[in-house]
Amino acid sequence: MNGSSIKRFGSIPVLLAALAGGALTGCTSGLPGFGKVEAVQDDVITAGVHSAIRRDPDLKVSDLDVNTHQGIVRLQGFVSSADSVAAAASAARTVNGVKSVRNDLRLK
Repeated sequence: MNGSSIKRFGSIPVLLAALAGGALTGCTSGLPGFGKVEAVQDDVITAGVHSAIRRDPDLKVSDLDVNTHQGIVRLQGFVSSADSVAAAASAARTVNGVKSVRNDLRLK
């Protein structure tokens, strides 16, 4: 092989690496359905919070609304006592995946 063919083909690996790197930049953010995984996890957390609150026989919650976004749970609705406000938040915190609880429950 002479020097000119090395120069000509020596840049191919560099070119391929540059193309591959450019194609992979931002790869996860552009994947279809990437945000769906997080939404499914939030749905599982929401169901778990509903279940945890209903398991407590002393907790009287009516019109309960539980919303979860990125592991942050928001409780809304009406309860019969101030103790129930605290108990609902405590029950929500026991659910796997809960990062924090925003307790907007009100006394009936």
